[in-house]
Amino acid sequence: MKYCKHKRPSIDNRIPLKPKPLWRGMTVDQVIESSLFSFNAGTFRKACELFANHIAKEGVRIGVSLAGALIPAGIGRSCLIPLIKSGMVDWIVSTGANLYHDLHYVLGYEFREGRAVVDDEQLRESGIIRIYDIFLDYEALLDTDNFVRETIRRERGSLPDPCSSADVHALLGREIIKLTPGLKDESLLAVAYEAGVPVHTSSPADSSIGMNIAALMLEGKPVALDTHKDINEVTAYVYDIKKSGGKSAVLLLGGGSPKNFVLQTEPHIQEVLGLPEAGHDFFIQFTDARPDTGGLSGATPSEAVSWGKIDPQALHKTIVSYGDCSLMLPFFVSYVLNKSGHRPLTGLLENRERLVRQLRRDYRKIGGYKRKS
Repeated sequence: MKYCKHKRPSIDNRIPLKPKPLWRGMTVDQVIESSLFSFNAGTFRKACELFANHIAKEGVRIGVSLAGALIPAGIGRSCLIPLIKSGMVDWIVSTGANLYHDLHYVLGYEFREGRAVVDDEQLRESGIIRIYDIFLDYEALLDTDNFVRETIRRERGSLPDPCSSADVHALLGREIIKLTPGLKDESLLAVAYEAGVPVHTSSPADSSIGMNIAALMLEGKPVALDTHKDINEVTAYVYDIKKSGGKSAVLLLGGGSPKNFVLQTEPHIQEVLGLPEAGHDFFIQFTDARPDTGGLSGATPSEAVSWGKIDPQALHKTIVSYGDCSLMLPFFVSYVLNKSGHRPLTGLLENRERLVRQLRRDYRKIGGYKRKS
């Protein structure tokens, strides 16, 4: 009787897993490279290496999405500001809450270490706001509301009509530098403004900054904020770098609306505007969301390929690392800063109008606006 002999799969071309003993005085990058090989540790190491070795290069435009409440957790000052100063961030899409909480620091308020298991009714009576295990003085909200309203009320004439959310955030960043120059390095908005990094929010009405803009409308001092302008601006960043022969990278911190707003730039180019494109070239996401629930926060790069968001030829340059961003980001940023040099700033904030004009010109050139619906 003859048996069919199946060829054994070869593992000779696979990287051997050879963890090294840890030693006193190791740097973060040494720990990552010598001991993180498998499971979530392995994907985290690959994300670090992908960013440092391929994304942190000239000719790659890096968009970052920021979800959740990472600013109160300290990620803004500890991780994002150093990344921006090193030229590793070209444009940002964040929840409005993160940007609102960023303002507390420069107004003299601090987040304090609290407890997750506590009597919240008692906290309310004591004027303390809780974000899981972070405590904040309620007065910080009132003073920040006043700062936002007074700044926009006084300077709204300098805003474009209509303006995008990036214009509003740049205005706040500029005001921080003017009023508290000694604290400008404490604020993500101020550092981003000084570096020429546009900061957008995908849902400006869903935050305290949006509520204060709504209050100005009741005063008869409305701000002509048009989120569709945001769509064209972030799309123009991606279209410009791809048209010039460069590559587009996305670093997604969490999921939610900011993740989609960053990724939908490609369907806007291809599907809506009808311009030839293949998708983002690099994709790194840190998330604790599961893909099997069907939610966007857990949607994989492979799923994004089906939407045209990711270039199918670039799937090997995509990483999803599962875990808590507040835990992973300090190690990730430390690795990147140790391994990568300083990249020149691209100054997209000042170049938005020109890039949108290019997008509009090419859209009209192909007659996309005349297509039948």
